[in-house]
Amino acid sequence: MSVLKRKREREKAEKAAQKRMMRELKEPKEEDSEAERVATREDLEGYGLINEEDEPEQ
Repeated sequence: MSVLKRKREREKAEKAAQKRMMRELKEPKEEDSEAERVATREDLEGYGLINEEDEPEQ
């Protein structure tokens, strides 16, 4: 009886590991995507960091 129980537990653990691995492959890591984001000029203006009046005209 304990052999069957261990077998079930092992299969359950393997299934959980498989799910974790598949989830990592499907979802991009948030750390990487956040590091690659760069604020646009509109973003900076929205935050009040850049004013159109302060910038010299080209």
